[in-house]
Amino acid sequence: LPGILPNPKLVPVQRSLNVVMNQNVTLSCCSASGSPPVRYTLFKHNQQVSSWNRSDSTPALFTLTISSASDVGPYKCKAEHNTSSDGKYSNSLNFTLIEPISKPVLSSPTSHTAKGQNVTLSCFSENGSLPITYIFFKGKQSISPPKIMHEREAAVIFLFVNSSTDSGTYKCKANNSFPNSMKYSNSFNFTLAEERSHSQALIISLGLILLLLVIGFALAIPLFIIPSYKASE
Repeated sequence: LPGILPNPKLVPVQRSLNVVMNQNVTLSCCSASGSPPVRYTLFKHNQQVSSWNRSDSTPALFTLTISSASDVGPYKCKAEHNTSSDGKYSNSLNFTLIEPISKPVLSSPTSHTAKGQNVTLSCFSENGSLPITYIFFKGKQSISPPKIMHEREAAVIFLFVNSSTDSGTYKCKANNSFPNSMKYSNSFNFTLAEERSHSQALIISLGLILLLLVIGFALAIPLFIIPSYKASE
């Protein structure tokens, strides 16, 4: 008589439960210490998918194609002897369907700034499976540690504008668990208020002072020149 079957173990052959649309996956089901022959049946949503009879201790392999959201599971496997009506069920498995990210958008509430000001940059991918990891760059050098976002929201960094080089060029990079999903954003530059604006203000001020002096001198001429002219007559 065949021995008592232990609960079988259902595992993904590819190890990861992350899948992309139209990916082929293989599930392995096996009662390690069960004596053959054993009949293995795979279920999805409690509906039978397929069955395998094993005359030895090798696992039953079930190959599936993830072609819709309903194909992610849950899956269970049943192991039973042909002479027994009492089957044992495995653990339950669900796949996670992952999607590629869309090109991230790099933006700021303001595109104009000046030395000594704080500014913010935000990076956001509208589509793609979470979590999404964002990294900010100035030129080709990263300026932030990876920011892992578990919610559908933008990653934000704060910058202090200390010199004209802080105006840009900035970019950000986003990626998720989808294979080869890394994407770069648009470039972003701040418009920095030019230093010469201070010198322009100084020139304007000096010009106004000079103009006032000229007007004052012009007004003073009748007071000094004309009386001295009359005195000389």
